[in-house]
Amino acid sequence: MNSTEKEISYTATNSYSTLNTLSNQTKNIWFVCHGMGYLSRYFLRYFSSLSPEENYVIAPQAQSKYYIAPKMKHVGASWLTKENTLKETENVMRYFDAIFNTEKITPDKNLMLLGYSQGVSVVMRYMAKRQLSCQRLIIHSGGIPKELTPKDFEYLNLKTKVNLVYGTQDEYLDHNRIEQEELKAKALFGDRLSLHPFEGKHEVNSSLIKVFSE
Repeated sequence: MNSTEKEISYTATNSYSTLNTLSNQTKNIWFVCHGMGYLSRYFLRYFSSLSPEENYVIAPQAQSKYYIAPKMKHVGASWLTKENTLKETENVMRYFDAIFNTEKITPDKNLMLLGYSQGVSVVMRYMAKRQLSCQRLIIHSGGIPKELTPKDFEYLNLKTKVNLVYGTQDEYLDHNRIEQEELKAKALFGDRLSLHPFEGKHEVNSSLIKVFSE
């Protein structure tokens, strides 16, 4: 068998979802990356309790869609796998660039970055690669990319806050994994980091998100 894997570039189209209206009254612009198995339009429901006048939410859509087992009826999506991760990450970064260019996010608003579960890896990589200045980074129930170092975040100003959020009964994060993620987060962000464990499983904590918006 004489097979060869080749590579091409082409233009692709993808959707993203928004909640509320960007206006002069908007205080916070949220860029929120969903976990595996979500679609962006459904992920927005976790942000519905935020003040609509003060919060504008942008939820990008992971490009790789699939039918969710076992019934294979509902559709979910995934950001990255271990297959060709570097190239796929570049594709995600360019997609995020397109969203930021389209939405014309201005520095007079608070930029709030949130990654949930698998979404943590893409939002943190994008933040580091593009050196995004933000008011707050929320690392929610996901793994911090191993390649990131404190140097990647030296550009952040003193006002940037980082929140590490996880459920104490999270079925995907045992005690050792939580301890490792805390150590990695402390190494990357130092005193700007605060920890927010909550009683619950692998689920989005809308109550804490509302607190972070205030």
